[in-house]
Amino acid sequence: MAKIRELCLFLLLAFSIARVSEARSEIGVYELKRGNFSVKLTNYGAIVVSVFLPDRNGKLDDVVLGFDSIEDYKNDTAYFGAIVGRVANRIKGARFILNGKKYKLVPNDGNNTLHGGPKGFSDVVWQVENYDTDTHITFTYNSTNGEEGFPGDLRVSVTYLLINTNKLSVIMKATPLSKATPVNLASHTYWNLAGHSSGDVFSHQVQLLADKITPVDKELIPTGDILSVKGTPYDFLHIHEIKSKFHELPNGYDINYVLKYERDGHFHKAAVVYESKSGRKMELWTNQPGLQFYTSNMLGPVKGKGGVTYNNYGAICLETQGFPDAVNHPHFPSQIVKPGESYEHVMVYRFTTE
Repeated sequence: MAKIRELCLFLLLAFSIARVSEARSEIGVYELKRGNFSVKLTNYGAIVVSVFLPDRNGKLDDVVLGFDSIEDYKNDTAYFGAIVGRVANRIKGARFILNGKKYKLVPNDGNNTLHGGPKGFSDVVWQVENYDTDTHITFTYNSTNGEEGFPGDLRVSVTYLLINTNKLSVIMKATPLSKATPVNLASHTYWNLAGHSSGDVFSHQVQLLADKITPVDKELIPTGDILSVKGTPYDFLHIHEIKSKFHELPNGYDINYVLKYERDGHFHKAAVVYESKSGRKMELWTNQPGLQFYTSNMLGPVKGKGGVTYNNYGAICLETQGFPDAVNHPHFPSQIVKPGESYEHVMVYRFTTE
């Protein structure tokens, strides 16, 4: 897996040279397909609309939650499948100080800013930069200075890339054009490996390669502490069912895990998810320091694809990321990117059956 990043970049360059289409900004739905593995996406919010995978018997199911229409995504408050930013997760008080200047953001979660503000990257139309149904699609977006209160113009891209017949890579990049700015992009896909319409995920088995968390206050803002998971219901170092310690938590899981990672940005395994009835297994690899594990505690009821009603705990989110509210905690890994520097966030999902 350590070579996947290099493979992704080589393939992306080759495909960009071989087939670069005229950028398109009208809203559409695009499919990537290899055999019976397919992914549908839209340039509204750079959203993952569906992921069809076979179970151990070859039966196909859509394993991500979402909607049937773009209009439903426009009214979505759950961030189904979206790329969120400019800064994912929460920023306390919707403000931060950078280079001696105070920046006031637009609050959309009480007094705090969540996932970039009321019109973050999940609620804009991205351009389709290039697309090949067999391999990849790249969406781009130009975020302007002052957008939702953030400083500087920012060029953003996300590429969804199929690798072989069972891997999906998500490559998020950003380049500041005028000012230093915080950047923390995340993919907010809701996964249910039994199928999007199959109900709760309590029987999903999860392993998280993280031995610490950043605990939060009642507003889900990090306190600044970094605590061990040992002896707590947050310990997923060894794979086990979500329900096994769920009763020890008042509202389910919604916490940032501190991944065991190499600080030079090399890939590391972040999570493993297994669903025993279907036999589907998902591994997640990344180059990021954190992972938000969310059990859809505030999801439902909401009517989703095919008229299915999604309820609380109907999916899990595994959002690799920088630490929440890092702009207000200097000892957290920095998310500040300066002009002349670049941000790159890579995820690779590997799907198998057992």
